Amino acid sequence: PPRIQRAGVPLAVPLCMGAFVPAAGAATAPIRIGVIAPLSAIDGASIINGAELAVQEINAKGGVDGRKIKLFKYDNHASATDGVRAFQRAVKQDHVVAMVGTFISEVALALEPWSARLHTPFIVTGAASTNITKNVREHYSRDKYTFHEWINSYYLGQSVCDFAKDVIAPAGGTRAVVMSEDAAWTKPLDASYLECLPKAGLKVVDHIRFSPNTNDFTPIYNKIEAEHPSVIVAGWAHVGVKPTVQWHDQHVPIPLVGINAQAGASTFWKATNGATENVISETSAVPGEAITPKTVPFTQAYTKKYGTTPAYNAYSTDDAINVLARAIERAHTTRANALVKALEKTDYVGTIGRVEFYGPKQKYAHGMKYGKGYVTGTVFKWLNAKQGAIWPTKVATAKPNLALLHKAQKTVSMK
Repeated sequence: PPRIQRAGVPLAVPLCMGAFVPAAGAATAPIRIGVIAPLSAIDGASIINGAELAVQEINAKGGVDGRKIKLFKYDNHASATDGVRAFQRAVKQDHVVAMVGTFISEVALALEPWSARLHTPFIVTGAASTNITKNVREHYSRDKYTFHEWINSYYLGQSVCDFAKDVIAPAGGTRAVVMSEDAAWTKPLDASYLECLPKAGLKVVDHIRFSPNTNDFTPIYNKIEAEHPSVIVAGWAHVGVKPTVQWHDQHVPIPLVGINAQAGASTFWKATNGATENVISETSAVPGEAITPKTVPFTQAYTKKYGTTPAYNAYSTDDAINVLARAIERAHTTRANALVKALEKTDYVGTIGRVEFYGPKQKYAHGMKYGKGYVTGTVFKWLNAKQGAIWPTKVATAKPNLALLHKAQKTVSMK
């Protein structure tokens, strides 16, 4: 640590909070950034890969203010406790100046107080709970170091409803069952579904929340079939393989739409042995979809490097690393408070749209702006082992083919 003189006696000053600034060679020392996620999960690996690819490309172009980025990777094992330990180690031992990542809301919410205590900017790139930004708005001076660079749960619901209004309702869909995993991120998601699906033209005839530890979905699907809905509107991220495979193997005659987060990665096809065929899900982007000029090049680079297409949070993590790099360039420092101010002024066209953050006094303080001209998400379908974007129509690469109605009920066929 740096040393100061007081009455002729050198005193050590520990850097336990804030950015680590080397005493010598600061102008050329690497900028230390951490990325955190559960490495064994499909979505977790996608976060790590997205960060690696962004750092590789930034460094290849000369780095940030002439300094290369050094990436530190941490596995939180999908555990809040392990996540907190990793965050503490990242700041106190590895001296990272900022952290990005995590797609589990419970983990993100556990890390947020440590971002505040250690004065370390933390950009959440996959979790969706609205409580992340609620904390920033209600306790700004304390929690201002956290930013949320993914669509929050409420807006995820709105994105699905916008699709339903534009595509499902015009094709004859009138009834929906909401089926969500019991998790922090789905509480505001379900509230959003229950509010906006009727406005989109679909009556919600049942609302089911299930434990992520559920192994047998047969009773749930039997109950849903008895309701004769047009669609099942999902809210899944912690789970995905089991309910998808059982939906397919039990020949549930109801289209599966909504949010099936794991289905965004191409590895999901193999993980479900093709059972994801005809599944429709909301995500950030899919191969071939040009949301911005950066979308396709990123997808291609990711696929070439890792042999799989990116899940939703690979895109948002790549954008977050670039947003952070540009904030450091504008601030000309890695000191936390200056970085917070620079991040608040973010205006960056990334892989999934234009990224700006809501202001400290707005409802979703430090959350990513949602809507036309910013980020809206995309809806895709699995067909013949490939993903194809079907909404928004201006960037669609496939057609949803919703002409047929199921013979036993007025439901939309997603084949």
